[in-house]
Amino acid sequence: MVATAATSSFFPVTSSPDSSDSKNKKLGSGSTNLGGIKSKPSASSGSLQVKANAQAPPKINGTTVVTSPVEGFKNEDGAGSPHPRTFINQLPDWSMLLAAITTIFLAAEKQWMMLDWKPRRPDVLIDPFGIGRIVQDGLVFRQNFSIRSYEIGADRTASIETLMNHLQETAINHCKSAGLLGEGFGATPEMCKKNLIWVVTRMQVVFDRYPTWGDVVQVDTWVSASGKNGMRRDWLVSDSKTGEVLTRASSVWVMMNKLTRRLSKIPEEVRGEIEPYFMNSDPVVAEDSRKLVKLDKSMAEHVRKGLTVSPCLPFCWYS
Repeated sequence: MVATAATSSFFPVTSSPDSSDSKNKKLGSGSTNLGGIKSKPSASSGSLQVKANAQAPPKINGTTVVTSPVEGFKNEDGAGSPHPRTFINQLPDWSMLLAAITTIFLAAEKQWMMLDWKPRRPDVLIDPFGIGRIVQDGLVFRQNFSIRSYEIGADRTASIETLMNHLQETAINHCKSAGLLGEGFGATPEMCKKNLIWVVTRMQVVFDRYPTWGDVVQVDTWVSASGKNGMRRDWLVSDSKTGEVLTRASSVWVMMNKLTRRLSKIPEEVRGEIEPYFMNSDPVVAEDSRKLVKLDKSMAEHVRKGLTVSPCLPFCWYS
């Protein structure tokens, strides 16, 4: 019985001609059947007795469907009958579900675009706060810098201090990217164990052109061997847009014991750490063997004493 009710809720049940004839016979016999409401004359009195044939409202997909009372009084010839119920027109309305799914996808796409944001203008700062990257088979370290407004002088060009800071920053970041940065400032792990530090003994810098405010410079640096107990580091500074070489620098580094303040040979343990990163190349600046002439205080017009060396100059640090 339950299966019959469920089947009748999904598929229309057509009435046969026999059922129509039987209904007509019932009308002829003195009883009236109108849409499930039967009426017959009372035997005791002349009043009309009405008996309602109550039926439970049909259910479609678990939802109770309330039918209008007028549907029970439609003509049986099918002229005013509603459309037959089929599986297609009984499906739920998917528009709300599709709208919710579309909203979720649009929100997710917006979040992804915000996370994956990249500058659209080519002159926007390139790698302004990163530590750069290693290129050319892992031997050259490259980092970009933007010339800020507080790093220039009255002529709107970068100061020497700014450019020297770029050289020092790339040297330290090179050690960090290569995994050679120990507890000291630029010292390898084995150097820290032996209380050794780097000391710059000679440095030559050639400025071909000073970058101006807003320029983005590209700094490349690499290391090479210098004699038996030294290391040479070179820099090449160029314009990131045009590739024009702006600055060339070359320096020689040796080791010193920070406790005794004496120069030290490169231990084999330290040599094993740094030699894999040596590049076989010539210095970018030809060595100049000329020496500065010692000043004669007796020949000076003005002498000022009590000056303190500024610690902002690069490469004059102790680990």
